[in-house]
Amino acid sequence: MAGFGELAFKFCITPGLLLGGLLFSALMGAVGGLLPAIRAARIPVARALREI
Repeated sequence: MAGFGELAFKFCITPGLLLGGLLFSALMGAVGGLLPAIRAARIPVARALREI
């Protein structure tokens, strides 16, 4: 049985897991930041300033 500061299982970070995590974070960054930015860029400046 593992104590308070010990892990109950061992894990290993493989190059595949590292690459998968990097790709996933890049995709989430693009979806979370790029798509809303493109949408906001299509709004005319005068209209966007009026809505503030």
